[in-house]
Amino acid sequence: MEFEFDVVVVGSGAAGMTAALTAAYRGLSVTLIEKSRLFGGSTARSGGGVWVPNNPVLRAAGVPDSPTMAKTYLKAVVGDRVPEAKQQAFLDHGPEMFSYIGARSKYWEFVYDRGYSDYHPEFPGGLAQGRSIEPAVIDGRLLGGDLHKINQPTMSAPKGIAITVSDFHDLNMIARTWTGKKTAVKVGARTALALAKGALPLSLGKALAARLWLSLRDAGVPVWLNTPLTELITEDGVVVGVRAEHEGRPVVIKAKRGVVLAAGGFEHNLEMRKKYISGPQSTEWTVGAIENVGEGIVAGQNVGAAVDLMDDAWWGPSVRSPEGRPPFFCLAERSQPGAIMVNNNGERFVNESAPYVNVVHKMYEDEANGTGSIPAHFIFDQNFRDRYLFLGNFPKRPLPQAYFDKGIIKQADTLEELARKLDIPADKLAATVRRFNGFAEAGRDEDFRRGDSAYDRYYGDPTVRPNPTLAPLTRGPFYAVEMVPGDLGTKGGLVTDEHSRVLDENGAVIAGLYAAGNNSAAVMGNDYAGAGATIGPAMVFGYIAANHMADQEPVESVAAAAEAVAAEAVTAKRPARRAPANQGK
Repeated sequence: MEFEFDVVVVGSGAAGMTAALTAAYRGLSVTLIEKSRLFGGSTARSGGGVWVPNNPVLRAAGVPDSPTMAKTYLKAVVGDRVPEAKQQAFLDHGPEMFSYIGARSKYWEFVYDRGYSDYHPEFPGGLAQGRSIEPAVIDGRLLGGDLHKINQPTMSAPKGIAITVSDFHDLNMIARTWTGKKTAVKVGARTALALAKGALPLSLGKALAARLWLSLRDAGVPVWLNTPLTELITEDGVVVGVRAEHEGRPVVIKAKRGVVLAAGGFEHNLEMRKKYISGPQSTEWTVGAIENVGEGIVAGQNVGAAVDLMDDAWWGPSVRSPEGRPPFFCLAERSQPGAIMVNNNGERFVNESAPYVNVVHKMYEDEANGTGSIPAHFIFDQNFRDRYLFLGNFPKRPLPQAYFDKGIIKQADTLEELARKLDIPADKLAATVRRFNGFAEAGRDEDFRRGDSAYDRYYGDPTVRPNPTLAPLTRGPFYAVEMVPGDLGTKGGLVTDEHSRVLDENGAVIAGLYAAGNNSAAVMGNDYAGAGATIGPAMVFGYIAANHMADQEPVESVAAAAEAVAAEAVTAKRPARRAPANQGK
């Protein structure tokens, strides 16, 4: 069977849904295909944070941001790893995207996560109060029969409970602060009210996916689930559509304006991980959508696309699940006082509270240098266990026995005994803890400056002074938790320009092909600007792709499209792309 639209979008995460929605608003005919029976991809499974400087939500909240500050900060984070034109496109079109969709969708509602610091607030242009926003809680009943089609997060709250990013921050201090206790009461009251009304509140990534899905539904965009991409169709070097399987039957979908690849990364493809990423790899360490095996990237490569950043991911120290479920991605735990991370020599090797990508980069760096940090050992004492949530377990409650049975957590009455269980030098571990305890008493980490950054302190304990991230480890029993280099998804993919157009190895445009989200090489380069710096750029570059297609004059023939690309390449002094010799039509 054959169909034809102006635009075909592959993937139903934030990037794909934003691209399809924008194309529809611009008056283009568009269809979105998704390989899974569920929509939302890794977006629905995430925290739903969005990092887009100077957006209307931030302006309404009075955040002291500016285009100059944002440009300075992004440049400090990314450096020259990503072309400046692409960085600038993200900054220029981000606020515009929010205003444009917000003026057309009745479901477009976000709130500011005040205080959630940029990940490098000490960099020029960084903001300690943060630039991150999240979708407002939404009633899942609005989805009707589509509610069961939304992808599920790695850890779902019980029915009726919706916890926001800000709630999560405060609940971590439930045993330590009045704010934590009040937040627990607030969440409980909100849940009771929802149950009384029969509501089904959704938050975090599920709320974002739901809001985008509802907007697509209102805009009349057809979404084909259970429709995996099999290959891109080219004619004379121009991408003119896709071949796919819909409900198990082959289909051809022609695209008069272009194809947007937004099908996620390759985190669940072990072969690709081992090919591109050095060091220990496992598909069991990722929380990305299980469908993300990189076929969108491979499809682009098959028509000559270049790739970049394939050796990197949106890393984060994680704890394996004893039941074989996705791992627990550790956010708050590493900043809470009374815990350290050590390598196989029993020595600290990193600022435990640093942004999660940077911590795992150090784990891989040490592994490459011969210092075993994969897995690392997260060490804490009973005071830590009595004060803070850990692996979703409330303070003072026993940790699940399954973690001990699988050897993921070890416990001992003394540090010496714990070291023996870990097979690390007991004298080294004891010396490390003594040195750290001295820093904790003084309130200054002289080795790794833990707690100096506002980001470090965000998940710290405000009742601990002078440094809310530091407390000594003194009270047994002591615990050691195996931490592996988990990830939210891979960040390498197809090379794109400032218009989201895919480029070949010579830097020339592949006409008719666009990419966004984790199908494309990340605008963040090897770092991470703030919470939501995965989803924010994914949405913005999906928006940019759709607008670029809508702004082009309709082409009467494939030959004319190829000539237009060639003419632009000459103007830009870059080589025009020719179709690969073995590429069929």
